[in-house]
Amino acid sequence: MSGTAISTIRNLGPAFERACTAAGIPDAETLRALGAHEAYRKLLVSGERPHFIGYYVLHMALQGRPWNDCKGAEKDALRVQFDALKAQATATPQTALDRILNEIGVIERR
Repeated sequence: MSGTAISTIRNLGPAFERACTAAGIPDAETLRALGAHEAYRKLLVSGERPHFIGYYVLHMALQGRPWNDCKGAEKDALRVQFDALKAQATATPQTALDRILNEIGVIERR
């Protein structure tokens, strides 16, 4: 039995759902259990490019809030968290090709 589709969560559509599936997040229940920050980490590790808007939209979505509800100090705090996460994630290859080249030693190991 599969869980609830991620795209049933407000503000999260089919493209985001496909990215989650590729990152090993199969359903809305798993996404909610991981939380926005850890789920976004999994997306970055799987090769998704970092985008701050996507990061805060995910936070808002999991809180059941409109994506554009993120403002002021809350948005500033999320930016700090996003920047730290992005800095950590840059230590891993961002594309499938980079991962393969890294594995066979063609590019510097990260």
